Amino acid sequence: MSAVFEGRPSDSPYIHMIWRGHVEQDYQPVCPADPHWNLLFVQRGKNIKVTVEGATNQTIMKNNIEGSEFLVIKFKLGMYMPVIPVHNLLNSNTDLPDASSNSFWLNGASWQLPSFENVETFVDRLVREDVLKVEPVVNSVMQEQEQDVSLRTVRRRFIHATGLTPKVIQQITRARQASDLLQKGVSILDTVYQLGYADQPHMTRSLKRFIGATPAQLVRAESIG
Repeated sequence: MSAVFEGRPSDSPYIHMIWRGHVEQDYQPVCPADPHWNLLFVQRGKNIKVTVEGATNQTIMKNNIEGSEFLVIKFKLGMYMPVIPVHNLLNSNTDLPDASSNSFWLNGASWQLPSFENVETFVDRLVREDVLKVEPVVNSVMQEQEQDVSLRTVRRRFIHATGLTPKVIQQITRARQASDLLQKGVSILDTVYQLGYADQPHMTRSLKRFIGATPAQLVRAESIG
């Protein structure tokens, strides 16, 4: 096994998921498209790197180095940092400067590194100090609520907070649902029907772009597992 990791959900209104783990040997996973941006904390020996990773609208290959310990805070859709515009980080990332061996610089201040257990406290402070903000339009659009602003304004505010349009986020979400169904043993044709794809080629194109595998490959992986 290349890495050992665990995740936990959060009752925070700002956090989508929290992960931590340990890389046992060098490997390069191909990560599926993800509409959520995150903070990544990586420690190798005495060196700690803090990275803001933007949302992705395609598969991304990542380098994981043996001996690394990592913590990931994945934020809910609509959360954004005015000081580091996440819409500029689509399919990319930026490193934050170190302050000391257990802290980093953000928005002109030194921040203590969070632990797996106290992430919520860390994120609450980000919100209190206006480093992390909420764009309410994103949540209301995802819940298909009627908007009192123009479609152009909705699109602009959505992209500003996420880096993606509502349509692309829906496409990524559907592709992930299709991948889950196929890996649970649901047939290709039934998956096409359940998720409303126009036809099998339509779903195949979506899965190749957002997941990095064809339906047949996902079914084969499920049967092998």
